Amino acid sequence: MSPIEISVIIAYVAVLLVLSLYGSHRYYMAFLYYRHKFRLPTPDRRFEALPRVTVQLPIFNEMYVANRLIGAVCALDYPRHLLEVQVLDDSIDETSEIASACVDRWREEGVDISYVHRTNRQGFKAGALENGLRLAKGEYIAVFDADFVPDPDFLRRTVHFFTDPKVGMVQVRWEHLNRAYSTLTQCQGILLDGHFVIEHTARNRSGAFFNFNGTAGIWRRETIKNAGGWQHDTLTEDLDLSYRAQLAGWRFVFLPQVTAPAEIPVEMNAFKSQQHRWAKGSIQTALKLLPRIFAAPLPWHVKREAFFHLTANFAYLLMIPLAVLMPISVMARVGHGWMEVLLLDIPFFAAATASVCSFYFASQREIGMSLWQRLKYMPFLMALGIGLSVNNARAVVEALLGYQSGFTRTPKHGVQRAGDSVARKRYKAAATFQPLIELGLAAYMTYGILFVLDREVYYSLPFLFLFQAGFGYVGLMSLWEGVRDAWDRLTVPSAQEADVDA
Repeated sequence: MSPIEISVIIAYVAVLLVLSLYGSHRYYMAFLYYRHKFRLPTPDRRFEALPRVTVQLPIFNEMYVANRLIGAVCALDYPRHLLEVQVLDDSIDETSEIASACVDRWREEGVDISYVHRTNRQGFKAGALENGLRLAKGEYIAVFDADFVPDPDFLRRTVHFFTDPKVGMVQVRWEHLNRAYSTLTQCQGILLDGHFVIEHTARNRSGAFFNFNGTAGIWRRETIKNAGGWQHDTLTEDLDLSYRAQLAGWRFVFLPQVTAPAEIPVEMNAFKSQQHRWAKGSIQTALKLLPRIFAAPLPWHVKREAFFHLTANFAYLLMIPLAVLMPISVMARVGHGWMEVLLLDIPFFAAATASVCSFYFASQREIGMSLWQRLKYMPFLMALGIGLSVNNARAVVEALLGYQSGFTRTPKHGVQRAGDSVARKRYKAAATFQPLIELGLAAYMTYGILFVLDREVYYSLPFLFLFQAGFGYVGLMSLWEGVRDAWDRLTVPSAQEADVDA
């Protein structure tokens, strides 16, 4: 090999090594899960007299789902005199009128419900929650985002864990109202199941830190104040507060057997916007808190797990050089035989790729999915994860450079069935230049595939096809949605005024 070819191979191997490290961590998560899965959390005792609970509903421009959310929370099976509901509305559209009218109706029904409207969105969601906390009556604070529809027994199944004075927060597992809407929502459901079923259970029951997910959880009010309150210097105020609270000595509880149904984004650009916020916020939180975590008198396994948890999105940043180097490395290794594949590609495949497949496969098994249901979406899931790398790599770079951006809400449309159209609904994620980069990488992978076919080095085809499909699917879907929405705004602006929730 020439010096340039050797340099390419070294760079390729270095990237794969780091990705394999993060990939292998999935095996460790699965190991911890199966080791601790039967240690079901139970409350020390039950409250003889139920405590007062405040349920906070932070919303911003949620005209399609505001009534659904408020109605579900007001129907919670909890004594009326001990339940307070706060609608924390920062909306600047018709949502304000819809939510205010809904609050008035439920107040007439005897619910202790208040409508808090801010004209200044300072701090975004964190600011709204902090403002509501100053007005709240409850000793415990539950939070639900606009896309959630909590079951009536949510409070009765969670509040008794606070009989342990060391418990500061209880999180339940997310369920998915519109999982069957499309292949995209099916894949999102699998991604979220892996996070909740495997990761949360493994971390919580092994004694590591885990996080409140911004919704479908309940806090001890004292815990929030003791940890420094809601802060808005990161885009993941929930992750930030979670780690600060656990650093302060509070214990968290995760209840996988209790679920809270929610709506999954049905459009690619909305999904990418959500993922961008989560990825950027996690790196911001890592930069903010990892020095404190490593300096704290914590067990090594807690520090190690916090590092992997908070820096996991760095893997997306490495996916870009991997995509660039993959076809070049194939060209450099042409003619070197199968031994090189056995010694290089296959071990890294097992660590970086097979680990991810087995991780999500296990999560679907644990929630009762059939073998076929577990298998059929795995190729789509892997391709989607690769296709997101441009989007999430940009988020990581922005966090590392200290680039500040506002809290971008995920559009919600109140859809559940595959036939429900969102094409002309009002709320849309902003289109960006990213689809051009994603499609450029798909074209680059196509060139690599043609080269491999010409040289008959077929062992690289599965990887190249996966990268081509991922970048192509994400790029084309994003571009199509952007063009469609722009056309709708030009031709039928009135159509986006319709379809408000009843």
